[in-house]
Amino acid sequence: MNHNVIYSNTFSNEIIKLSRKYQNLVFKKIQILRANPKHPSLRTKKLIRANNETLFESSVNMDIRLVWRYEDDKIILMLDVGHHDILKKY
Repeated sequence: MNHNVIYSNTFSNEIIKLSRKYQNLVFKKIQILRANPKHPSLRTKKLIRANNETLFESSVNMDIRLVWRYEDDKIILMLDVGHHDILKKY
């Protein structure tokens, strides 16, 4: 099952800060995520926030991370993207 992916304003603002090479890699990983959020190459992990909101982080490579959540069974909302230290926000 392929999920639909929507992008938050934060994600859209952050993706343009990455190099074209990293942007291409991010979108390739999002295609994998759409098909299988648990694909081993994504190394997806849960991030539980203080308000009990469940977010996920997935690896694009050893440096770049995606932060996202399920909107429902069929939709993934991309919240943020950036270098590994973006996880400190969550």
